[in-house]
Amino acid sequence: MSTATVPSRPSSAPRTRRRRPVDEVILGVDTHRDAHVAAVLSLSGAVLGTEEFRATAAGCRALLKWAGKLGTVTRAGVEGTGSYGASLSRYLLAQGVDVFDVNRMDRADRRQRGKTDPFDAQNAARAVLSGRVRARAKAGDGPVQIARMYKLTKVSAVKARTQAINQLKAVLVTAEPILREELAPLGNAELFRTCARFTDPCSQGDVGEKSVLQATRITLGLLAHRIGQLSEQIREVDTRLARLVEGYAPQLLEVVGVGPDTAAALLITVGDNPERLDSEASFAALCGVSPVERSSGRRQYRRLNRGGDRQANAALHRIVFTRLRVDPRTQAYYERRIKEGKTRREIVRCLKRYAAREVFHLVKQVQPDPRS
Repeated sequence: MSTATVPSRPSSAPRTRRRRPVDEVILGVDTHRDAHVAAVLSLSGAVLGTEEFRATAAGCRALLKWAGKLGTVTRAGVEGTGSYGASLSRYLLAQGVDVFDVNRMDRADRRQRGKTDPFDAQNAARAVLSGRVRARAKAGDGPVQIARMYKLTKVSAVKARTQAINQLKAVLVTAEPILREELAPLGNAELFRTCARFTDPCSQGDVGEKSVLQATRITLGLLAHRIGQLSEQIREVDTRLARLVEGYAPQLLEVVGVGPDTAAALLITVGDNPERLDSEASFAALCGVSPVERSSGRRQYRRLNRGGDRQANAALHRIVFTRLRVDPRTQAYYERRIKEGKTRREIVRCLKRYAAREVFHLVKQVQPDPRS
């Protein structure tokens, strides 16, 4: 009796297995400037598929459509939701997908297991599946995103103005004595106005000391004009920020120590979707003002939280020190805690925590988008 032999599959041919879509799947994305690598996992952790898509609007649509063929996508872990993955995160959120911000893989694990884009995408999905990441991505599609754009403009303008001021004063140090003696007694405002009046006269006379003095005056004039232009930009951005905060979260401006710039910094930390923060404790951790346990044995100790958004932490710091100067209740609290043996640093940490709690409950009451 002869038996028929079944021809074997060539070893070089890849084996493909069709998987039926399951009820729910987890999407993980490793984002880059030009392309995103996506991976889809089942609820049991099995990899259902990995694919690369262009970092374009059409690519984002194709990515979600591809993932939807493998199952129902309700949660996604995305690396770099504030940079390369910002547009993808906004699209996924608009489609009703819960997006979680995933940090890059641990370096020790990466050294042992290596690194590839598909592997990073799978790790992003596994981080969501295991519950290791809980930070929801910001929507980035409302007034807070507008405030973030204005804030970026202001920060760069302030930095450039500071650099120009330092350069102007450095030029004065090496200027001719006659010019230095003329400008040294002036305050900053008058100094900038005087230097801005320096013009470039027609090139005349001998080439020597007069030409160096002339170049110095021209340099001071150009730097003064630059300082004036940057100052005007900063004032314009401040006006826009104040108007935006007054329309979006006016209740923040009623808090002692909170101005438009501080309110904008805190709103940027929260994002356009404050519901992503579960409690005031999560907001405090996001601002880096939640104490971190460092107890061992009989020693009970809490250290400063060095994580979180440092801009929000600085905003809370400004609130506290403003209140220490002008708010009687804060001053009374400070005196009482000093008598209890607390240090100034410990008291400031407590006050920042209280300020974070107050701000959180006010942010949860934000007004609807004024554009709607």
